[in-house]
Amino acid sequence: MGVLVDGEWQNTWYDTSASGGKFERSAAKFRNWVTEDGSAGISGEAGFPAQSGRYHLYVSYACPWAHRVLIFRALKGLQDHISVSVVHPDMLEDGWTFDTDFNGATGDTLAGGKYARDIYLKAAPKFSGRATVPILWDIQKNTIVSNESSEIIRMFNSAFDPVTGNEDDYWPLALRDQIEALNDRIYNTVNNGVYQAGFATSQDAYEGAVYPLFDSLDWIESNLSKNRYLTGSKLTEADWRLFTTLVRFDLVYHLHFKCNRKRIIDYPNIWAYTRELYQIPNIDDTVHFDHIVRHYHYSHNMINPNRIIPINPILDFSAPHDRGRLKAI
Repeated sequence: MGVLVDGEWQNTWYDTSASGGKFERSAAKFRNWVTEDGSAGISGEAGFPAQSGRYHLYVSYACPWAHRVLIFRALKGLQDHISVSVVHPDMLEDGWTFDTDFNGATGDTLAGGKYARDIYLKAAPKFSGRATVPILWDIQKNTIVSNESSEIIRMFNSAFDPVTGNEDDYWPLALRDQIEALNDRIYNTVNNGVYQAGFATSQDAYEGAVYPLFDSLDWIESNLSKNRYLTGSKLTEADWRLFTTLVRFDLVYHLHFKCNRKRIIDYPNIWAYTRELYQIPNIDDTVHFDHIVRHYHYSHNMINPNRIIPINPILDFSAPHDRGRLKAI
């Protein structure tokens, strides 16, 4: 993937030697908030008001963290207000690039850059860190607002409501403690757990990730046998944060990351729930299986050195889900 060090690009992967073979994800570095009136958010600086046409997203269709943001852009009707550039699915020695020789890879439609790292260097010429996506860019200030997906989805959830008139709330006040508890377990053992299993370089590190992953999937399956959504009858951000892992699981994580005790289709309630979320209007437009399968298998040559792309099972995400038998509000 590579990393920037004082503004210079170094083609180095994550170092697991100091962590007993464990994969440790780098923290996001840009943590400003778009707010309705431009006042400061819970971190970062003030001066980022919610205005139509002011912001641009850089995403990968393959990346589950960027996928969260695309989902909230769709759910909240922001497609005409926040423009998007999509990187190429191959992430090799130059990291994410804006090559356009793959269907859906748009290039940098805002600035014409060649690499995602160019966006970081434009915001901070001496930046040190990973050049990750998503990136929320302020066109007016010519800088990065945020590269933390969990915070961008909360900005999209409410900051632009006066712009769009869409007041759907996926972070309701009454459920926030429950959502935070769900997010904490699901992030650590499922969303990031698949990566910790897949990128482990020791047996102990792998088993330390893969067993908690399947413990959590069993727990989720039990929950969804009684409840329409993770918090009960209300669809929330916790469901969408989980969805981006579930939709990739059988095509990538099961084989490529050795998360192979079960597939998602082996969990009747999780599989039906995944199909329900996929079938919500405009969500299927955010799911690009060609980018997903290509990225992981072609980019991770430390796992798949011959870069063979598997043919994969054919999964019908449009099949009836029967989740309507459970209460929803």
